[in-house]
Amino acid sequence: MNQQNPSRPLRRSGWQRTAAGANLLSPSGRLGTVIFEEITGLAAVHGAINLGQGYPDEDGPAILLNSARENIAGGMNQYAPGRGLPVLREAIAAHQERFYGLAVDPEREVAVTTGATEAIAASILAFAGPGDEVLTFEPFYDSYGAIIGLSGARHTTAPLVGPQFQPDLEAMEAAMSDRTKVIVVNNPHNPMGSVFSRAALERIVRIAERFGAIIVTDEVYEHLTFGAEHIPVATLPGAWERTVTISSAGKTFSVTGWKIGWLTGPAALTDAVRTVKSFLSYSSGTPFQGAVALGLGMDDAFYSGVAAALQHKRDVLGAGLRDAGFDVFTPRGTYFTIVDAAPLGITDAPALARRLPELVGVAAIPVAVFCHDDGARRTRSLLRFAFCKKETVLAEAVQRLALLKDRL
Repeated sequence: MNQQNPSRPLRRSGWQRTAAGANLLSPSGRLGTVIFEEITGLAAVHGAINLGQGYPDEDGPAILLNSARENIAGGMNQYAPGRGLPVLREAIAAHQERFYGLAVDPEREVAVTTGATEAIAASILAFAGPGDEVLTFEPFYDSYGAIIGLSGARHTTAPLVGPQFQPDLEAMEAAMSDRTKVIVVNNPHNPMGSVFSRAALERIVRIAERFGAIIVTDEVYEHLTFGAEHIPVATLPGAWERTVTISSAGKTFSVTGWKIGWLTGPAALTDAVRTVKSFLSYSSGTPFQGAVALGLGMDDAFYSGVAAALQHKRDVLGAGLRDAGFDVFTPRGTYFTIVDAAPLGITDAPALARRLPELVGVAAIPVAVFCHDDGARRTRSLLRFAFCKKETVLAEAVQRLALLKDRL
């Protein structure tokens, strides 16, 4: 692992180390990544419904769960091949062909990882280091900043512009340089719930070509979109040869604890990432891999049904948040809704997030923790709520949120 040069402290990548050297703080330096732990703790103390953390509260399809049990009982409990079991690599390749028309070689252009997070980490560590730059759109999923910091590269950003939260491509182009080795594209986007347009993605590819950058895409919410088309970057002209496409089973199949992810891309890029992965975890979740392969082969009705059910939950929570006095940005993907607390007279969403569990018994996460300093100021009044919960839980949350205006 690359060590940080003392002349280039972690702060430049948006992260700081405490005096004890053990706690990474958030990009703003004010709220740590432990905000998730903090809010969860407050939710527990006050008996609050936790809509802060993005994990489903229902199990995935029985066919997957039963397959995993059978695999464990059948002795599939030792290391899988580092590249992943052939049955899963073949299923991933078939999935890419079925949904996106991408012909992927399961032997050389697919690798299984320990969740998408490991695939992202291994990709950034493979292609960027001290003296390089990695660009993400802001707000950004919190692990990106930490991984870029660990790589020793400098973290640059370009903002997403509301209300649709599409990339500011002029700002992106201005932030690029000859040192930009990797562009991370998270689409559908967490935390903002946006789905990038074809025009935006095509221009990102052209910019990457001009600067010779590799594109690493985080597409874990690819099947969780609502009336919006998900367009994998790798399908666009000129993109395949410079793109690592990442996804996982956790979000689509509601098995986030299995940590089975994957990446696809040209063999030269896939091999480079897999080499790094081999020194991180080497092998990933043997008994779960065959089960995920079954899931990837499920019929179209399953995939459309997952999105439709989630869209209904989105609408239930969105209506409640609107009635509570928030300005609601209706997401077109993921399972997160962003709201603006400004109509309630609140400009400090991080402070409100800490109060919400006690005020009304509902927990949320402030968007500012997903930003560097300037971005944190721009998003200071925004909160993120997760709607990947049972409908009864969301209905109760809506009832509690109705009390907010009277308790502020």
